[in-house]
Amino acid sequence: MTPTATAPVDVQQPQRPDGPGGLDRFFKISERGSTIAREVRGGFATFFAMAYIIVLNPIILGSAKDMYGHQLDGDQLVTATVLTAAFSTLLMGVIGNVPIALAAGLGVNTVVALQLAPRMSWADAMGMVVLAGFVVILLVATGLRERVMNAVPLGLRKGIAIGIGLFIMLIGLVDSGFVSRIPDAAHTTVPLQLGASGHLGGWPVLVFVLGALLTLALIIRKGPGAILISIVVMTLVAVLIQLVAGLPGEAWGLTVPEWPGNPVAAPDFGLVGEVSLFGGFAKVGYLTGALFVFTVLLSCFFDAMGTILGVGDEAKLMRKDGSFPGINKVLIVDGIAVAAGGATSSSANTCFVESTAGVGEGARTGLSSVVTGGLFAAALFLTPLATMVPSQAATPALLAVGFLILAGSVRDIDWSDFTIAVPAFLAMVMMPFTYSITNGIGIGFISFCVLRLAAGRGREVPTAMYAVSAVFVFFYAMPALGLT
Repeated sequence: MTPTATAPVDVQQPQRPDGPGGLDRFFKISERGSTIAREVRGGFATFFAMAYIIVLNPIILGSAKDMYGHQLDGDQLVTATVLTAAFSTLLMGVIGNVPIALAAGLGVNTVVALQLAPRMSWADAMGMVVLAGFVVILLVATGLRERVMNAVPLGLRKGIAIGIGLFIMLIGLVDSGFVSRIPDAAHTTVPLQLGASGHLGGWPVLVFVLGALLTLALIIRKGPGAILISIVVMTLVAVLIQLVAGLPGEAWGLTVPEWPGNPVAAPDFGLVGEVSLFGGFAKVGYLTGALFVFTVLLSCFFDAMGTILGVGDEAKLMRKDGSFPGINKVLIVDGIAVAAGGATSSSANTCFVESTAGVGEGARTGLSSVVTGGLFAAALFLTPLATMVPSQAATPALLAVGFLILAGSVRDIDWSDFTIAVPAFLAMVMMPFTYSITNGIGIGFISFCVLRLAAGRGREVPTAMYAVSAVFVFFYAMPALGLT
């Protein structure tokens, strides 16, 4: 008697790892033409392309003092930066299901460090970041975020982005020692000079110059992780120089490149929760405080929107009519990330354009972001390695990021229409020239409204632009009115 085996035809068979299993269905991997392997590769590529923020954000925030002369602790800043990036990116992967990673935004952190903190305590400044995040969430929940986005002309938005890029570049040049302020004792109207005394000299400046050349060369070759590779290589060079030359600590500035005794350490969560939501308003007044919140909001607002649409288009996630399916979930996570950055004192977190590195590896879903977020979480225990990086090895990234912002935005400005070209130009140059992102935005907004009215095109200006410009006019007039 021959045994026969019968199996019901509806028995579920084991799924292949990148077949239509639970993970595949949740992230819609096959539906978007990807595989689990591609998503994992994409997650690694994005992490290595943007991991420089672990070094740069603590340098930018840690170099500033609040109105009481307090500075944030470097180790705690590294923990806060990594923790918030991990949380925000994991959230984007699970809720937004897009291959977009988030971390502390370059440009926004300079607003916090150079404009908010000197006028209040660090807890007050971070409280304003949290409030900006709440406003972003409110705008998304009410459907107003896209409407506000549409109120500012594309050309002016691009001018603001370029201005932030130029401002970032200036910060990098100054922090590296490549450019320095001429002392008042020199009695000259020229504010800046090359090097510390009008010429370049010293090993630290050489590290910066070589790092800038290496970073730009790697970017031109379009290799993944160009910025991170440059930071790692130049840090090792700096460590070797310090080992051989034994330079005094002040030659390097904030961080002396010395190999830590133990590269692994427990994270320090001392900055988490150090927030005062409304304390800043008592220091600077409600109008100035509202403008500070607005500046943080605007910096996050347009950077994130541009990145989301850009990455979505490259990942082929856009519909034929140009709309982005599920964008409200993505925008909600972005708002949460802004608030979370304030709550941890790492500054507002926003979407990173370096996410395109993962898309280039084939990533199409949120699984890639989950991988990137997991790598950030692992980095929580490598703080000593991150804090040994001197600013001369890290600041070349600011030049590169500034250039990439400019290159990606300048072509989208209609230079033949002076009513938009002039405001965009003023916005981009006033940020570095006045060392203030707020001034660039305000002058850009005001000049746009005035020039459109002068050209007889006042009806083309959205009401929201008039309202915001009026607030800026009042802000600039406050000293003359005796209100400050």
